[in-house]
Parts: sequence; structure tokens; C-alpha cells
Amino acid sequence: MGLSPAAQDIVLLSGGTGGAKLARGIAEAFGPERLAVIVNTGDDIEIYGAHVSPDPDLVCFWLAGLIDARGWGLEGDTFAVMDALRGLGVDVWFNLGDRDLAWCIERARLIAEGHSPRAALARMGKAIGLRSAVLPMSDEPVRTWVRTPADGWSPFQQFMIRAGAAGPVEGLEFRGAERAGPGDGVLEAIERAAVIVLGPSNPLASIAPILAVGAIREAMIAAAAPIVAVSPIVGGEVLKGPTAAFMAFAGLPPSAAGVRDYYGGLLDGIVADEPVDGTPALRTDTRMGDGAARMRLAREIVDFARGLGPTAATAAGS
Repeated sequence: MGLSPAAQDIVLLSGGTGGAKLARGIAEAFGPERLAVIVNTGDDIEIYGAHVSPDPDLVCFWLAGLIDARGWGLEGDTFAVMDALRGLGVDVWFNLGDRDLAWCIERARLIAEGHSPRAALARMGKAIGLRSAVLPMSDEPVRTWVRTPADGWSPFQQFMIRAGAAGPVEGLEFRGAERAGPGDGVLEAIERAAVIVLGPSNPLASIAPILAVGAIREAMIAAAAPIVAVSPIVGGEVLKGPTAAFMAFAGLPPSAAGVRDYYGGLLDGIVADEPVDGTPALRTDTRMGDGAARMRLAREIVDFARGLGPTAATAAGS
């Protein structure tokens, strides 16, 4: 039986910027009510009395049209609190805008009152006009740790910001994933999906933490919907972040074929701007420089996925 146009039948797994931009493209192309985004929380950090959840917040701000031109945080935000903390001698290594900080303080308050991460995010999202479902991968703490020769083991944000993502990467752990359950609404989103997309985020650092929650991976394997990945490698290069260093750690080339091999048998197809042999593949321009490019790519991805199996035929159309 087909899904109604109002159903959240397009599910996207997302980490950072690439996934957030694709989420916006899907919402623009098919309507925000049709989209559910399962988002990495392995990068979360508690700091300044706030609970910062970078990837879910990035997705929310992109979907609400509030992202700043620098690619993170809220458009036009100010940094008076960070400046004041520096004036008090605080080592401000993690920079948050004033409105962004307020957002994260409110999340911490809601969670402390007993709200789930999803419920807290939904409540805040309503205030900014969010109409898609943004689903943290787990209600329980899962934290990504990275090992490098210079610093040993570090939480992900310290690796990314304090250490400038300096590699090589020697180890990667998702601490807490072995005992974490899926977040509120996550399994239901996967079960009702007609198309599942692994966004163009770092496969190891952004998508792997989601799949490390065992029940999520099991639900993906059992899903009737086709699963396609979008390669974050564009023009033979990584546009943003240390994806190449993580791919090297996994013993894989920084290429669409390497991304396909990392996900293994989970995929039904891959979308990339380079040829990929041995797998159903859509070769197309995967850059998302503006709204038109985001919408074009979103439509091409969903149309490609629809053609991969009978279940996918119920997915979104033009």
C-alpha cells in the first residue's frame, strides 16, 4: 500500500554540513512534512552550562532557513557572552553565538526536566517554524572519541576544534553505543520509510555513530525501503572536514567506491559525481551551492532510489 503525501516517507541519516544541506533540499523539493532526519549525536558536548548538539542543530537551522553564512550557528548571531567569558579568563575554545547558546541552555533545561532529546528539540524547533521531524539517534549519551599520535584519545569536539582535526587518525570509538537504544521515533521512521538516504556526511565520524546503535543498524537491514548513500567526495576531494583522514584509518580510498565499500551490504545504490563499478549508481553533480542545486540533487536521489525496488515505487514523486 502506498504512502500518503503527508507521510514522512523520506528518511535521511545526517551528520554535518553536507547532510544538513541535503535535508534542506529534500524539504524544498518534496515538502518538509515528508522528511524525517535521523541525526548523529556523537559530537554532543556539555559546556558553559549548556547541552550542545551540533549536528541536530545544524540540520534544524538549515531547515528553518536560519543558518549563518559561515556554515554553522544562527544567522547574524553575536558573541557577547563568549567575549565576556574571555574577559573573565575563561579558555573559550568552543565558540557559541549568544542565541545559539540560549538554544543549547534551553535544551539542557528541558532534558534535565525529563524531556527526551527529541521532545526537547521538537519543542524548540516549533519556536523557529520547523516542520520536518529531526530525530536524535539516541536518547542516551553516545560520544565519539578519536585517537591521534599527538593527543591520544580525545572527545570529537576537542579533536576537531582544539586540535584542528590534525591527523592521522589512529582510533575511533563510539562510547556508549553498545548499550544505547534508538532515540524516540527513530525505528518508526525507518519502518515507514519508502526511501532511506545516507547523507553526504563523513561516513565514519558522522553516519557510523548512528549505525553503531545496534537496533538502528538492525532496522536498516530489515527495512523494505531502498537505501542509497550520497558520497561526500566531490571532484575527487573532500569539500569539508577530515573525511580523508578517517577513510585512511579505515584502509579505504577517499572516493565514492571507498564510501560504498565502507557501508558494505547495507546499500542498494550510491550517488556520486564519479563512476562506481559493481553497484547501482547515479552519477551526477553532487554540489549543493544554492537552493536550485539542492532541490535538483534531492529529486535525482529520490527518483534514483524509487527505481531500485518495488517498495521504493511508493516514494515521493515530482
